[in-house]
Amino acid sequence: MASGTEANLKKLVWKKIQDTIIKDTKDEGDWKILILDHFTTKLLSSCCKMTDLMHESITIVEDLYKNREPVEDMKAIYFITPTDKSVDALVNDFKKKFKYKAAYVYFTDYCPNSLFNNLKTYCAKYIRVCKEINIAFLPYESQVFTLDYPDAFHSIYSIYGMDKNTTLQNIASQLATFCACLDENPGVRYRREPLDNAKHLAQLVDEKLAEHYKIDDNNKGKGKTNTQFLIIDRGFDPVSVILHELTYQAMVYDVIPIENDTYKYKTKDGASGKEKQCVLNEDDELWVKLRHMHIAEVSAHIPKLVKEISANKKATDGKHNTIGALSQLMKKMPAFRKQMSKQTIHVSLAEDCMAEFQKKVEKLCKVEQDLAVGADVEGQKVKDPMRTLLPVLLQNYSTYDKIRAVLLYIFSLNGTTEENLNKLIQHIKIEDESKIILNWKELGVPILSSLNYQTRKPQRKDRSQEETYQLSRWTPVIKDIIEDATENKLDSKEWPHQSECPAAWNGSGAVSARQKYNKPSSIDDRRSGSRLIVFVIGGISYSEMRCAYEVSQASKSFKIYIGSTHIITPKHLLDDMQSLSKSKVPMDTFEVYEGESKA
Repeated sequence: MASGTEANLKKLVWKKIQDTIIKDTKDEGDWKILILDHFTTKLLSSCCKMTDLMHESITIVEDLYKNREPVEDMKAIYFITPTDKSVDALVNDFKKKFKYKAAYVYFTDYCPNSLFNNLKTYCAKYIRVCKEINIAFLPYESQVFTLDYPDAFHSIYSIYGMDKNTTLQNIASQLATFCACLDENPGVRYRREPLDNAKHLAQLVDEKLAEHYKIDDNNKGKGKTNTQFLIIDRGFDPVSVILHELTYQAMVYDVIPIENDTYKYKTKDGASGKEKQCVLNEDDELWVKLRHMHIAEVSAHIPKLVKEISANKKATDGKHNTIGALSQLMKKMPAFRKQMSKQTIHVSLAEDCMAEFQKKVEKLCKVEQDLAVGADVEGQKVKDPMRTLLPVLLQNYSTYDKIRAVLLYIFSLNGTTEENLNKLIQHIKIEDESKIILNWKELGVPILSSLNYQTRKPQRKDRSQEETYQLSRWTPVIKDIIEDATENKLDSKEWPHQSECPAAWNGSGAVSARQKYNKPSSIDDRRSGSRLIVFVIGGISYSEMRCAYEVSQASKSFKIYIGSTHIITPKHLLDDMQSLSKSKVPMDTFEVYEGESKA
């Protein structure tokens, strides 16, 4: 099993940056300027703090695209993506008059010859180092990564998409850097349904990995490591990304206005209260502890936090008569204030969630769960889904909430008639925005039952004996997939092998024709310390992220990483679905260029 540091993606990425960028430049012994573009700013922010950078002799962090004052007596580290825009900005720093004493250039990924030659022409005498370090992804959490590529959704699923093949090439290149960062050359598998995007991407990923691990210095190619890589298309489970989730993190991002992982709230001090904000990330230990709990459990935890806050306030109000007592208090004060602040944040956040729950979410969940599961809390099959849906349609819920309920109704039927769909669209008054429902077919999800093709619903695990809350009976499909993968139960017909998987991942349900069967005891031994990587094209939800942690904690024999092009909430996904009917100007992103590396 990988150690805690090695298993944590944030720590792993920061260590790689330290071992390459920092190590190269630290030997110089003087202070330096670090210059970042938009992507690398997010990347550094995800895995380190300014204090970490200062400890590594970096005194200033600058934006590559902003006007910067020359500092001719200092050296600059450029950590950037290999795009025309980024390289042009770097060249402009040295083309007419040099801004810095020297440049250390590090690209997140392969730099094409045209850009590399541009650097040589104008900056050769100033560049001390030029390397490609292969980190073209963001470590969002310890076991979650994203490619920061939300535009991929439109490109892949819209008829107005710019270039689907180029997008998949870009994704494959980024995924290859993820595997390289883990020093893994995994066996790649993909889910056959509902579309062929997963198959295409699996082929590209395998090609990129083969290219990356061509031949080492001893003329020995890197073979497949003890890791399996699963690729899935977003349409495999439309339910989990639409219904209201009641685990803390998923609920917060659904019902509370969170932007850039930032929660804004008011303190309850005095009559007015102060406006404050905090970032929800793994630096907050209490957030890590609470995020995957059900809101009922979090709410039960809140009174304890309130008591702690009250007790701590009383303690600080006490008299400290001696210099020694006062000195000890001052030493403890920063940590004490930080702890108090975190507790206050989660009291406020949990209260906001419960307010939404009592206002509307509780009633919505009852309908949504019955439609999603296909049975009520007593286990009785839902015979008339329309009757289940009606309470939402007839009451004063938001249009988004009604759309979500209608979609769950349609998913439960595996598609409805055109006549019935038109009535539903008219009832919720979205005639001009009907594509928000109709465009699900672009993901391979049946919306109209009259269509010739029908996507087969996945067979679900029986979880009737598991303890659960009545309003949280639905389990994301991805949890079934991850559990089946860890138990070697993935059907090779449904999950073809793009490349030969390591013998440790061959089980009775996962053996391909070219692979030999191994005894379960030897399989279990060889899988100890192995990794499972799951990638979803088109976005993952917070509830799906939670599943990777849950199965990891239950198995304890290996680490599970889950990632996607981006992270989605129900509202953002519905907005993206509507946009599939429109052309879209792509955001600035980096492209894949074929050729040999110069690093």
